[in-house]
Amino acid sequence: METIYDEIEIEDFTFDPITQLFQYPCPCGDRFAITLDDLLDGEDVAVCPSCSLMVRVIYDPEDLSEYEEQLK
Repeated sequence: METIYDEIEIEDFTFDPITQLFQYPCPCGDRFAITLDDLLDGEDVAVCPSCSLMVRVIYDPEDLSEYEEQLK
């Protein structure tokens, strides 16, 4: 079973349309990350590459359309 550190609204993440990556600061100093494709596939857990913490991304599927528009 995965242990979720926190639940973060998608609006609090930064989105990079070039890498299609959502990021949010982690307490360890690195950043939680999850891709747009993962969110589109229904994945909602962002992981930190430097430590074991994970956060759940709170979003509605229709929220993702604005980010998909940035890719066009």
